[in-house]
Amino acid sequence: MIKYPEIDPVFLKLGPLEFRWYGLAYVLGLFLPFILFKKDFETRFQMFAEDRSNLMIFLMIGIIIGGRLGYVIFYDPINYISNPFGILMLNKGGMSYHGGAVGAMLAVIFYASRYKKPTFLLLDLLGLFSTIGIGLGRLANFINGELYGRVSSVAWAMVFPRGGHLPRHPSQLYEAFFEGLVLFLILFYLLKKHSLKPGQLFAVYIFLYGIFRFFIEFTREPDPQIGLFFGLFSMGQLLCLLWIVIGSSLFFFFKKKTL
Repeated sequence: MIKYPEIDPVFLKLGPLEFRWYGLAYVLGLFLPFILFKKDFETRFQMFAEDRSNLMIFLMIGIIIGGRLGYVIFYDPINYISNPFGILMLNKGGMSYHGGAVGAMLAVIFYASRYKKPTFLLLDLLGLFSTIGIGLGRLANFINGELYGRVSSVAWAMVFPRGGHLPRHPSQLYEAFFEGLVLFLILFYLLKKHSLKPGQLFAVYIFLYGIFRFFIEFTREPDPQIGLFFGLFSMGQLLCLLWIVIGSSLFFFFKKKTL
C-alpha cells in the first residue's frame, strides 16, 4: 500500500478568495492546447488571436453546459427533477465527461459553421486537445480525493480520506495516464503522420477513449446514487459502449466520405 499524498485542494489564497487545483485544471485544459498548437491554428486554419479567442469562448460555454446537463441527465436525474434550480448550482453535484464532450463537439460545429472553418479538421484537433484537459482534470480529481477506485489489495492501493479506511485503486491516475497521456501520444502521432482523412482522428479519439475508460471503470467506485447496472456495469461504462460504437462508425463514415 502507498500513502495517499494529501495535497491541499487550494493552491493559493488571497484574502477570501481561494484558487483550487480543479479550477486550474479546467483553465489550463482550455488554454494550453491553444498555446501549444498555435502554429497549427495559424498555418492550417488561418485562425489568429481573435479567431482562437472566439473558439475558446464557444468551447467554454459548450463544455460547461454540456458537462452539467450530462451529469443531471445521466447521473442524478431524480434529484434535479425535484430541484431544477439545483442545476445552476455548479458547486454542488458534478460534471459529466460525456456531456461535456458532446457540448464541446456542438460548439466546434457551430463555430465552424458560423466562421466558415473546416468542421472535420477542427473536430480532429478537438479530440487531441481534449486529452490534455482529461489528463489534468483526473489529476485534480486525485488531489481532491474524489472519484477514487474500488477497494483493492494491489501494492499501489491507497486509503483516500473520503473513501473509508480500506485501500483503493487510484483510478484517477489510471485515467490520467491512459485517457490523457497515452491517448494524446497516439493521436499526436496519427496527426503528424497525415494518414487519416479529416474527421477520422476525432473518431479514433472517441473510440479509444471509450475503450480505455470502459476497462478502467472496473477499478473505479461506481456512483453511489446509481450503483451498477446488471450488477456489473457502471453508467460510465454504458456510455463508453455507446462511445465505442459511435467512434468506430464515424471512422468508417469519414473513410468513405469524399471531402
